Amino acid sequence: MTPLVIRSAQDAIAAVPYLLGFHPSRSLVVIGFEGRAHGTCAVRLDLPSCDAAGRVAALLAGNGFARSLVLGYGPPDEVGESAAAMQAALSSAGVPAAEAIRVADGRWWSLTCDDDCCPPEGTPYDVSASVLAAQATYAGHVALADRSELVRSVQPLDGPARTAMREATARAEKRHTAGDLAFVLTLLTRTGTAPTDDEVARLGIVLTDLRIRDEAWIRIDEDAPAADIAFWRDVLRRVEEPYVPAPASLLAFAAYSAGDGGLANVALERALDADPAYSMAVLLREVINAGIPPSKVRLHMTPDQLAAAYYDQHREAG
Repeated sequence: MTPLVIRSAQDAIAAVPYLLGFHPSRSLVVIGFEGRAHGTCAVRLDLPSCDAAGRVAALLAGNGFARSLVLGYGPPDEVGESAAAMQAALSSAGVPAAEAIRVADGRWWSLTCDDDCCPPEGTPYDVSASVLAAQATYAGHVALADRSELVRSVQPLDGPARTAMREATARAEKRHTAGDLAFVLTLLTRTGTAPTDDEVARLGIVLTDLRIRDEAWIRIDEDAPAADIAFWRDVLRRVEEPYVPAPASLLAFAAYSAGDGGLANVALERALDADPAYSMAVLLREVINAGIPPSKVRLHMTPDQLAAAYYDQHREAG
């Protein structure tokens, strides 16, 4: 993911939808930056959010961030109370807020300015005209209209597409045999052609083998995961519900590698709704809740290393 460099309040307003994956409403967004941590970390909370201030501040401090920004999206009283609680918690944790602002109706107001530096009617902004927004779009970042649209982007296809997948899955279940790693690798390396319904159905079944799931996991391009995100989102939307956890978790990892925490979260919701105990999803949920930056979650594992790890595991079990 290309880092988004924030130099002003308007840069922060332009960056937030791309950091979250959607345009927030009735939200408090806290961005950690500088310090020992690399890059930024954006945390979104529903308003009101006073009770979560200490947890968010501790999370940013624990991950080495030294400064922060606070942005509130909502009515003045609600934003003001939540932002004040967050600023106090951040200051106590050693991650002081460089600025706190309220954003509404195409304008922003500073919550730290106590003189004539900010007009009472707010300062207008236009995200579409922002250089940062253009850079984010060019780098492949997407900002959907709201969180509900982001959730819909990982929901199962319906209508004729669902009927076709149900039939393809029934066929695949009848003829499935163990193994199939070569089949998975062929799909992962094929370009220019989307997998057929029969291929997606077979892939969903094959990925229930954790060894093969892990082979797919280590082949996600953590430096440029856009193609992996598109592939696993498509597979997730097409597989039948019993086969959701693996592609949903793989999508979540690819999205988190790209710095797209919003997409990672909604993908994990699908995985855990299908199987609350699915280990990969549980692990990624813990990582995200802990605020660990994507740069610290890199696998750095080759297929040979994965094979050796499974060999050692089986030898110890035997």
